[in-house]
Amino acid sequence: MRSVPSNRAQTKSVILLVDDNRDGVLARRSVLEELGYEVVSAGCGSDALKLAEDQDFDLVITDYKMAPMDGLKLIAGLRERKFERPIILLTGFAETLGLRPETTGADIVIQKSANEIATLVRSAKRLLSPPRKPAGSYGSRKPSRLRAGGSEA
Repeated sequence: MRSVPSNRAQTKSVILLVDDNRDGVLARRSVLEELGYEVVSAGCGSDALKLAEDQDFDLVITDYKMAPMDGLKLIAGLRERKFERPIILLTGFAETLGLRPETTGADIVIQKSANEIATLVRSAKRLLSPPRKPAGSYGSRKPSRLRAGGSEA
């Protein structure tokens, strides 16, 4: 019987989810926890900065539009504190304001839409999974060719 690949996280990564919209937090949290991630949430950027000082996070997911500190100020604050883990910025204004990874400090910017959750899940999995070796880099030695009978060519 073939096994079905699991959608669950391989290791228990800890995600900091930052949004002042309680419904948005609940929806994203339930999906991420169902995938096996541990999720800690904050309702504003200043609370998130405090949490990040006290706890290690493998990924931060933040909304853009929050008060009093928006997502861009949160990202800047995290980067100033040498937070080097990946950050995802969620926004309904990505295209309008030209928000891109190069301009925000985030690793990924996700436009809020009907596909947001699916995009968020794919992005989180990609950012949290260990890097893969490129094809052909599995050793510095070339594999030996064997002649019939088992001796090397």
